[in-house]
Amino acid sequence: MRSVRALAAAALLLLPAYDVASAGEPKQGGILRVYHRDSPGSASIHEGATYSINVPFMPVFNNLVMFKQDVAQNSVESIVPDLAESWAWSSDNKKLTFKLRQGVKWHDGKPFTSADVKCTFDMLMGKSQQKFRQNPRKSWYDQVNEVTVNGDFEASFELKRPQPALLSLLASGYTPVYPCHVSPAEMRTKPVGTGPFKFVEFKANESIKLTKNPDYFKKGLPHLDGIEFTIIPNRSTAILGFVSGKFDMTFPTEVSIPLLKDVKAQAPNAVCVVEPVNVSTNIIVNSSSPPFDNIDIRRALALALDRKAFISILFEGQADIGGTMLPAPGGLWAMPKEMLESIPGYGPDINANREEARKLMQKAGYGPDKHLSVKVSTRNIPVYRDPAVILIDQMKNIYIDGELDVVDTAQWFPKVARKDYTLGLNLTGNAVDDPDQSFYENYSCGSERNYTNYCNKEIEKLFDQQSAETDKEKRKKLVWEIDKKLQEDVARPIIFHARQGSCWHPYVKGITIMVNSSYNGYRYEDVWMDK
Repeated sequence: MRSVRALAAAALLLLPAYDVASAGEPKQGGILRVYHRDSPGSASIHEGATYSINVPFMPVFNNLVMFKQDVAQNSVESIVPDLAESWAWSSDNKKLTFKLRQGVKWHDGKPFTSADVKCTFDMLMGKSQQKFRQNPRKSWYDQVNEVTVNGDFEASFELKRPQPALLSLLASGYTPVYPCHVSPAEMRTKPVGTGPFKFVEFKANESIKLTKNPDYFKKGLPHLDGIEFTIIPNRSTAILGFVSGKFDMTFPTEVSIPLLKDVKAQAPNAVCVVEPVNVSTNIIVNSSSPPFDNIDIRRALALALDRKAFISILFEGQADIGGTMLPAPGGLWAMPKEMLESIPGYGPDINANREEARKLMQKAGYGPDKHLSVKVSTRNIPVYRDPAVILIDQMKNIYIDGELDVVDTAQWFPKVARKDYTLGLNLTGNAVDDPDQSFYENYSCGSERNYTNYCNKEIEKLFDQQSAETDKEKRKKLVWEIDKKLQEDVARPIIFHARQGSCWHPYVKGITIMVNSSYNGYRYEDVWMDK
């Protein structure tokens, strides 16, 4: 029988993933006050690998296309025009052409043209003289041969082969168009966009401020006068600020299940939702560094996991077990349950799994009298630290002694990208619920975000096969086989897929929390306040 506490938490799931605005016209004005969980490494979305950047800076920009901001589940069907007025595929599905809006201006007054589109994607593909300091999603565009322009208001993506997922990648919150005339270095500190809000200031470890763009090309938007993010890494302090009325909204999808009950107890009128966020908590192992270059030790690590214990402790049962792709029903590409449970380590008999793990460790030269000592590196925020502590405790069952090594946000992604770690507890956020994004970005041999050095050329051929498949059901079955193989290869052992909470006061209207990506819903152009 479930406890009263668990039932109370489960009741939060009955709330919708969006806030239905009250009848009547949206009110204009007001500053939306939000606390931020940590200080982003920069303001440049293209150089970032965390939604700590997307949440405050997505409102500064526009994409060619975007996921409709009031539809909770992202899909191809929910993609709408943004800087593009329309788009069309060629008959052979190898050319995607966008007709662009005319009369759009950058925040510094210069006109937006097709040249900006070409500049942005040439830089992402590594083809321009100017370079990004980090380029974590370069692999998204491996199938793009070139971006061409036809006059100032038409741009085309010419592909090496069909890639139906390209449109979804372009709709991600991670795919804004940057201005040609502003350098990558300037975009890190003083970003210039075309979006509903203009950048005002970014004080590291203090605050980020945006103000309304009065010349926004979408007439009548935004409704707010501005947005202010106050950086408060301590969760309890931040929640106190929200319940006391200092903030209008929590940092999205950052409120834990236990803290949600505190919010509802202290601010009973607050609107709170719990949703899957398409962020997996996983183990990254530097497979080129001893002792984890030994596949037996990596397999032992995967077999040692008690996933249900993580979920019970951290989420009171409200999280999901899965492979690389987001589990159903939030995710559209999840492998069937029986297929998942056939993978070593996913079966229900934890004791049997760990006995097998101990045999593998003994085979590698470890045992009761000789433990493996290792640092477990992780990012210094609660959603990373808390599961890392549980991982260290579980590894003791297979002769591995872990020591927690916490790393500041600004240093975390550069550190793991250069493979400067042995074992890590990581969160992998998937910006789009599509296999192309997940497979190429996290598992292809040359990707900057392939933190584990996993490289399997045979499975990469399957990546290409599923990517080019236009029949969705055939593609889905290929995706399941690939996902199963990635787990069997211990490429990046997935512990769980989180569900997290978001809260706002009832006078805040027009908020939608995306259920299959926490990266795409932060334009805030439709948000308004009824006070």
